Amino acid sequence: MKKILFLFVLITISSCVSKKQHTELESRYDTQNQALINAKANLQKCLLAKTGSSTRVTGLDEQIAMLKNQVSNLESQNKNSLQQVENLTVLTKGASDNIKTVIAQLSEKDKYINGIRDAMTKKDSINLAVAFHLKRELADGIQDEDIQVDVEKTVVYISLSDKLMFSSGGATVSPRAKEILGKVATVIRSRPDMEVMVEGHTDNVGISTSCMKDNWDLSTKRSTAVVRVLQDVYNISPDRLVASGRSEFVPLESNNTTEGKARNRRTKIIILPKLDQFFDILEQKPE
Repeated sequence: MKKILFLFVLITISSCVSKKQHTELESRYDTQNQALINAKANLQKCLLAKTGSSTRVTGLDEQIAMLKNQVSNLESQNKNSLQQVENLTVLTKGASDNIKTVIAQLSEKDKYINGIRDAMTKKDSINLAVAFHLKRELADGIQDEDIQVDVEKTVVYISLSDKLMFSSGGATVSPRAKEILGKVATVIRSRPDMEVMVEGHTDNVGISTSCMKDNWDLSTKRSTAVVRVLQDVYNISPDRLVASGRSEFVPLESNNTTEGKARNRRTKIIILPKLDQFFDILEQKPE
């Protein structure tokens, strides 16, 4: 009986101990299992973090590579820009030197042009004075609408009508024309630095005689006749005289009317600076 009781007590105690241990084990298991779950979760997070970090690292590597490429491009552009600046500096210096040269040349040209302008102004003043004296001389006792004195294109000219100077189709200077040429000669002698050009002009009516071949011949012979009067009668130096014929090809008006033809038949005396003096002015080099 005592043995049975002892066994019962022993079994009871053993049963109690095993349950307690079991509970403790279960608790430890649950704790460790939870720790395992947590560890797995942390591992998963770490793996995810690693993956994200790898992605970021890859992205950063790509950005770094891109930035390096941009830096390289910028360095290349900067080098090119620096070279362009250096080239521009050289060009600017060359352009500056060229501009200085051009300005210096323009300054010399201005002096030259001003010199010619002054000479032309002086010549214009002389021409106006000559025209004034001619009008005064020709107005003294001679008032005729067939005589015109004016300044045209910086030269003085006297236009004498055909009926005043010559007979129809002829080249002999009339007595009245010689009187007028005497007054012109007085002014010409007062200006020894001037030349005198005599131009003969006709209308478009052709001429053909034993003495005149055509209008060229007529206009030339008429201008030559005037030159001879100035030289032989009034002692104008022949080296100052020029005779030219213009025929019918420089009309003042249309040859379709009688009045137009009358105006076109004329002798034109032009008083102008000596051509060699004029060319001397043009050939002067800027100082």
